[in-house]
Amino acid sequence: MRRSFRPLILCYHRVSSAEPHRLAVSPDQLDAHVSSLVRRGYRPARAEAVVAGSGKVLHVTFDDAFRSVVAALPALERLAAPATVFVCSDFADDGRPLRVPELEDVVDAAPSEFATMRWDELRELAERQVEIGSHTVGHPHLPQLGDAELDRELRESRQRIADELRRPCRFFAYPYGDNDARVREAVRRAGYEAAFALTVARASPFALPRVDLYWNDALSPTR
Repeated sequence: MRRSFRPLILCYHRVSSAEPHRLAVSPDQLDAHVSSLVRRGYRPARAEAVVAGSGKVLHVTFDDAFRSVVAALPALERLAAPATVFVCSDFADDGRPLRVPELEDVVDAAPSEFATMRWDELRELAERQVEIGSHTVGHPHLPQLGDAELDRELRESRQRIADELRRPCRFFAYPYGDNDARVREAVRRAGYEAAFALTVARASPFALPRVDLYWNDALSPTR
């Protein structure tokens, strides 16, 4: 019997060889991950291909739009591996560090390591064929928001990204992977084509599962 495969979507955050932190991988680690999957027969594909359905295809995503993501581009371009970067629109105005409650201590200790991309840097990524998606306005836990604030986080970020980059903002990634049925429906109503989560009980176009990878993680043979 022929084995069936579902698309494999990798989720990264920072790309750095500095002092280890859970959210980071080094450029060499990321290169090893993607190279290993290509050798196993995974075909790198754009976001719309993994959204479309089944197949042994691979897509690389980055949450938070940390400035260090550019360190991954040489390897991804060599491997012809398309990527999507998810940006919080409020941070792109000045590229300030992603200072959210969960990261305050480490950001204060090394702010440059958590700097985010400005709009000009995101435009350069888009010119290099990197998809730019939304990660909300300010990185909240979406299930905790009321309906009006939830809608603002989704619609305002999508419109701002489209305006700044002069191209559609088609895809969304849930901060912290947090989502529920109400949030998923709000994402659909806000006009996104699909949304990326982390581990999910049941995959759907608005809850696409991703494998999140951190410092010293290795891809097991079963992934």
